[in-house]
Amino acid sequence: MAARINKKRSFLFVSKVLGKHIPVMPYTPLLSGAALGLLLYREMNGGAAGNEQMDKLLDAAVHGLIHPLHAEEAYHELLAAQLVLPRPVVFVGFAETATALGHSMYNIFAGGASYIHTTREDIPEMASIISFEEEHSHAVDHLCYALDAALLSGEEPIVLVDDEITTGNTAINTIRDIQSKFPRKEYVVASLLDWRSEGHIQAYRDLEQELGIQIKALSLLQGCIEVKGTPVLDAEVGKGQAKPAREAPVMITYIRDGLERLAVSSTDSRGEINTSPYLKLSGRFGLSSEDNVWIDKGAAQVAAQLRELRESPSALVMGVGEFMYLPMRIAAEMGEGVAYQSSTRSPIHPDRRPDYGVHSAAAYPSATDTGITNYIYNVDPGQYGDIFVLLERDVPHSRIEPMMDILKGLAGNKVHLIVLGPELEVEVPADEGNG
Repeated sequence: MAARINKKRSFLFVSKVLGKHIPVMPYTPLLSGAALGLLLYREMNGGAAGNEQMDKLLDAAVHGLIHPLHAEEAYHELLAAQLVLPRPVVFVGFAETATALGHSMYNIFAGGASYIHTTREDIPEMASIISFEEEHSHAVDHLCYALDAALLSGEEPIVLVDDEITTGNTAINTIRDIQSKFPRKEYVVASLLDWRSEGHIQAYRDLEQELGIQIKALSLLQGCIEVKGTPVLDAEVGKGQAKPAREAPVMITYIRDGLERLAVSSTDSRGEINTSPYLKLSGRFGLSSEDNVWIDKGAAQVAAQLRELRESPSALVMGVGEFMYLPMRIAAEMGEGVAYQSSTRSPIHPDRRPDYGVHSAAAYPSATDTGITNYIYNVDPGQYGDIFVLLERDVPHSRIEPMMDILKGLAGNKVHLIVLGPELEVEVPADEGNG
């Protein structure tokens, strides 16, 4: 557990299998999503009672999650099963925390699946097909940009994927918005943790009656919680750290091969425009099972290049914000001694107690939006020799410096800034260019 700096929700379950707030072996978060996929497969096949293969796969998944050294073996066993759902399903992962969880749940299926994750990024050239609010979040607006406008227009079940369900209100808001635009009969809400009270569970039943739909909840763990106390809202967490005695050098590498890009621009919270292209197959713009082979190929190509750059036996690979799945997949193929996690926008109180979830915190303006503070948790100076930070697209170098200043003090050997795209072209004013 840890304490959020949030008046609407004062607590956080710090997951050891998600790859967000705690560095983990990269196959662990991939397996956590795959395990949810197994639960869905069993549910859609009538429970698969007495199915020897399903029992074996579930046992392997649970064993791999409890014992991280076996996560890789279990994950590959699940992939090798080549599971295909009995009918098409659309998966929707919630930004920012569950973008990779939703993707890894979708990815376990060899056919019949589609995936998209919500985003908080503003892409003016595209229209969002759904939008909703998450009341307890620091960023309430969820948008959903699909290159295929028909992604949600069928009658197939929609699976909403989040890391944790506490009240269920986010799922209810999403279902209402989808149902008003793309009506259907079935929804599934999948999560690592389900802490809904009896009243919140009844809210799902009431929504079923109101809209004439069915909602199934799937989770790896389910229970009840009670929260007491008043939130401490000091948001200065991780700021003003002492300057480290030694700073690791920074190496910037642009990688253009193997990953298709989409030429659209974004506008941040301060109105600044970034024209650097997005990755087309990140999950933000929609995917189908046929795209998986290209993601596999691209991740392998990038991982091969990063293995050549790696110098230390211990390395940390970091995603940034919503950009979690591809860095996770790349980290998984970079060899032994590699941990993975992502930066986050959630402010959390650090405390070095053995029973507390966040021991250290570092804060900085987000490289993708300087109006938002991002945090790196649970990484101590020298804990990893090499730190690789993967950016989906380039940003002006001045925006990257605050994050690099922190990482230079954390890496024992070297910081690698990896930009999965071309270098951003900066326009020079005409009077300067003619000087």
